[in-house]
Amino acid sequence: MGVADPHGLMWRKSTRSGENGGNCVEVAAFSGVVGVRDSKNRSGPVLIFSCREWKVFLQEVKRSRAAGA
Repeated sequence: MGVADPHGLMWRKSTRSGENGGNCVEVAAFSGVVGVRDSKNRSGPVLIFSCREWKVFLQEVKRSRAAGA
C-alpha cells in the first residue's frame, strides 16, 4: 500500500519498516526516475535516481546483506 501526495505520486514504504514507523524512507517511481524521501518529513527534499542507478543500489544492498556486511 502506498501514500498519495498532492502531486499524485504513490509513495511506498518498505514492508520491513514495521507498524511503528521508525527510520524509514519512501520511494515513488515517476517519469523514468525513482524518488526517495524521508517518511517522517514528507514535505522535505526528495533524492532523484535514474531507474538504472536505483536498480544497482538495490542489487548492492542485497549483496551486502547476503555477505553479512
